[in-house]
Amino acid sequence: MKTKERRLRNPSGFFMAAFTAIVVMTGTSAAGAQQGQQPPALVEVDQATAELMAPQVYMPGTVVSQNDSRISSQITGQVTWVAAEGTLVRAGDVLAEIDDRNHRLAVDLNQSQILRLEARVDFLEADLARQKELAETEFAPTSLVEEAESTLAMTKQELAQARIALEQSKIDLDRTKVRAPFPGRIVERLAQAGEYSVPGRQIVRLVDTENLEVRGQAPVNLAGVLRDGLAVSLRKEGNVFDSSIRALVPVGDTVSRTMEIRVKVPDAAGYVVGTALQIGVPSSAPAEVVAVPRDALVLRSEGTYVFRIKEDNTAERLLVRIGAASGARVAVLGGIESGDRVVIRGGERLRPGQTVQFNGVETSR
Repeated sequence: MKTKERRLRNPSGFFMAAFTAIVVMTGTSAAGAQQGQQPPALVEVDQATAELMAPQVYMPGTVVSQNDSRISSQITGQVTWVAAEGTLVRAGDVLAEIDDRNHRLAVDLNQSQILRLEARVDFLEADLARQKELAETEFAPTSLVEEAESTLAMTKQELAQARIALEQSKIDLDRTKVRAPFPGRIVERLAQAGEYSVPGRQIVRLVDTENLEVRGQAPVNLAGVLRDGLAVSLRKEGNVFDSSIRALVPVGDTVSRTMEIRVKVPDAAGYVVGTALQIGVPSSAPAEVVAVPRDALVLRSEGTYVFRIKEDNTAERLLVRIGAASGARVAVLGGIESGDRVVIRGGERLRPGQTVQFNGVETSR
């Protein structure tokens, strides 16, 4: 009875404790609901498309220059100067010089010979005119006229030969300057100042560092698939560039059973001569596949996933198998259909069923 009386005497405290318990339970329930609901994720999307692709096989390739020459001397003489390694030159620039004193003397000698013969031709022409006048008045026989004509003709031939000799001596003088046949960079000096040069002696190695291509060896059994202008890819340390075959040399090696291909180097690749990389070429005829951007692939230890965005803007995670690739697009198998929206940015922390918001404008192909 005392306990009951105590409760009746303090009814406000009893109701206050009950209200507090209800509030605590309500708050705990609301917090749990808020914690279970994930906020929208900010993503970028692209579309899966139906494309013609073929499985690729990768083979080793090496970046080479389209112009890589060992420039030789064309004249005999002592080397007096050679440009240093690393020098960047244009077409026609001097790479090396050879002693030109004898060749200058030859030019001067031929020029004096021409002047002498020109003076003699003038004299013989005047003498021929006099002999003709005398022959017309019968003061000189016609044989003297014929002799003057013959002497003048032979002298003119000697003058023509002297002019040819002058041109030859000028060419030899110009050859004492070893010039670049194309723009490039000197990568090696093969002769030094003071050494004796003869025609064919290598002076410098000149490499065109701007016009590059990739050289590779393709199996001869791909001869029916590969052709000039065919789209291929270049891969180095995870970086992939689209390119095409510049030239296919359809001659197989009897030992390795391979044929040479030359692939263009994209301007943005930044390769240098000697870079080792891989060339991705089709291994069969192309077939229609569903392709997505490479950025849509989420790589995990248990497999490769793609997040597809459903009509209600929620994410759906699909396990896919990777197929053929062409540049930045990869064929996938595993429920993705042409026209599906796939996440290309923001998929690393995305959860299945999570609502998404689009960052920027959706892209399509």
